Amino acid sequence: MSFLSNLFGPPVPGASPRDIQTRLNANPAPFVLDVREPVEYRHGHIAGAKLMPLGEVPRRLNEIPRDREIVLICASGHRSLAAARTLVPAGYKVLNLQGGMLAWQRAGLPVTKR
Repeated sequence: MSFLSNLFGPPVPGASPRDIQTRLNANPAPFVLDVREPVEYRHGHIAGAKLMPLGEVPRRLNEIPRDREIVLICASGHRSLAAARTLVPAGYKVLNLQGGMLAWQRAGLPVTKR
């Protein structure tokens, strides 16, 4: 493992909002994990996203499927990167939404409030 990997954790692939949207239309679609806080989630999220605040991720790993790609989402991409650093060593295949929900909304992609 390189010095940077030891310092910052394993590399985490990122994907643009448009790339994530394309993946969501695939079969099987990735599992979308939103690691924001409930109030942020209620203001708008990607349809079908599971809410799991970042602080709860380590103790709720059993709720995250291991047989699908996991798309991690937060407001700007920083908390989701932190979640990835928990999931990658546990054997999950993850993608971080670059720019988070801010980038998703700037791209004009659909948001739900249900």
